Amino acid sequence: MIPGGGQPNMQQLLQQAQKMQQDLARAQEELAQTEVEGQAGGGLVKATVTGSGELRALRIDPKAVDPEDTETLADLVIAAVQAANENAQALQQQKLGPLAQGLGGGSGIPGLPF
Repeated sequence: MIPGGGQPNMQQLLQQAQKMQQDLARAQEELAQTEVEGQAGGGLVKATVTGSGELRALRIDPKAVDPEDTETLADLVIAAVQAANENAQALQQQKLGPLAQGLGGGSGIPGLPF
């Protein structure tokens, strides 16, 4: 409901939408630069990803390498990368969640995503 029963100020709505887009872009840039880590095997395998999910580093402790059992090492790598991606998703939710709610808040104007 618009106070006073008047029409929405389109300029104001557009400015709010533009600010939300800028905030979203800034948060996405922060995510792309922030690194989070996941690990498996008690830290024998560590994966580092950006907040946007890009794999940046994979560290494997020599104790995790058994030439006779590469399947376990592969499982540890997968688990570490999955853990890192889960941490990245949590970071995304933390950074983008409030912005996404703002964008999906609904202005009541058909065709506008805010």
